[in-house]
Amino acid sequence: CRPRLGRGTPPAPAVVHVVDEFRAFLRAAPVTPVERDHTESDAAFRRRRVVAAVTLVIGGVILAIALRIEPGDPRFYGATFALAGVWAAGAFLSGPLHLGRGHTRGGSGSSRAVVQSLALGVMLLALFMVGALVVARIPVLREPVQELLDHARVGSLPLVALITVVNGIAEELYFRGALYAAVGRRHAVAVTTVVYALVTAAAGIPLLVLAAALVGLVVAFQRRVTGGILGPIVTHLTWSLGMLFLLPPVLDALS
Repeated sequence: CRPRLGRGTPPAPAVVHVVDEFRAFLRAAPVTPVERDHTESDAAFRRRRVVAAVTLVIGGVILAIALRIEPGDPRFYGATFALAGVWAAGAFLSGPLHLGRGHTRGGSGSSRAVVQSLALGVMLLALFMVGALVVARIPVLREPVQELLDHARVGSLPLVALITVVNGIAEELYFRGALYAAVGRRHAVAVTTVVYALVTAAAGIPLLVLAAALVGLVVAFQRRVTGGILGPIVTHLTWSLGMLFLLPPVLDALS
């Protein structure tokens, strides 16, 4: 017969391997920076700060307007594309942007941080799907989220998906590109996360602010590690597109 496992029985080698791999992933993806030198002159840094500040004001106003347009209104599409244009233009006008590089799985080199970023995006998505189980049963939390999702239900889902992609890229170009570089290295993670959450507060949906804070924190750490915008873009799009297609049926099924 098979021996019974007691309290002192060590975990199986496969379990140990998975745990070690997960720890190594967490060290590599959001914790340990890849070496690089993106130093710029004082004049370029001051210019970046001015452009980033002006862009933030204009973008915040347009976002507040866009998210208050009724679902199905064609003006929503124009406003959101205009918002993406503001974020992207401000990012490129602020100064050089870098794609960045992530650690390789073996840890001996670096590469474009695509696979790591996809994994982080899927992990974020899974966390939010678990949270949806709670939100779906609390009307005061569920109804504002469903009103936001009505843009996809009432309007054109393919067009909303395109807007999600375009705005996701534009937001990362600005917040983890231009603004992150304009803040300076010491407090860039904290400042860009807080600003991103505050800008999102213009929508008037508390859960959206919480989501922005959590996602913003993850991609800000990615920016710190990789030194660029590619990783944050991949993670942001993985999460946002997953939420667009998965959250509505989950809320409908559980509410």
